[in-house]
Amino acid sequence: MTKALFLDRDGVINEDTGYVHKIEGYRFMEGIFDLCRAFRDSGYLIVIITNQSGVARGYFTEEDFERLNAHMLEAFRARGIEIAGVYSCFHHPDGQGEYRKSCSCRKPEPGSFLKARDDFDIDMSASVMVGDRPSDIKASSTAGVRTNFLIRGQYDLETADPSCRIIDDLHSLLQLCREDSLI
Repeated sequence: MTKALFLDRDGVINEDTGYVHKIEGYRFMEGIFDLCRAFRDSGYLIVIITNQSGVARGYFTEEDFERLNAHMLEAFRARGIEIAGVYSCFHHPDGQGEYRKSCSCRKPEPGSFLKARDDFDIDMSASVMVGDRPSDIKASSTAGVRTNFLIRGQYDLETADPSCRIIDDLHSLLQLCREDSLI
């Protein structure tokens, strides 16, 4: 079994400007590449788990998502970082057409984490999650990820799982992971 660094996308990998889907204006979070390099060098797979309800709401298409996703993955590759997988959920209970539904892959449900676990034989108890919403942590915890970090930002953290650690930014997370011997 292997261990993984699970990352939410908007608000963790890139700035969350609301329904992010265009390459123009796409900005990576400060410290994301250093964080991923450190985890990669410590033997972690890097896996992205992202809700993308903008598709269900009709704000952008799956093709728009795939274009931006390819841009993001190429930026990681250009820095020597391989992303093992991207698990995206386009559904939303208030969405349109085929995307209008509740599902097990939409955080706070753990389905995407469990699929990644099965696809890569991941030891969830040895893995780490970084999110920016309490729903990220709920999904991760339910899937068995023991170490969860929540970035302080624009979302209410009062409902966050008390077992997660709240951090200010990715640089402080990197330092904390070194101090805790996670990397």
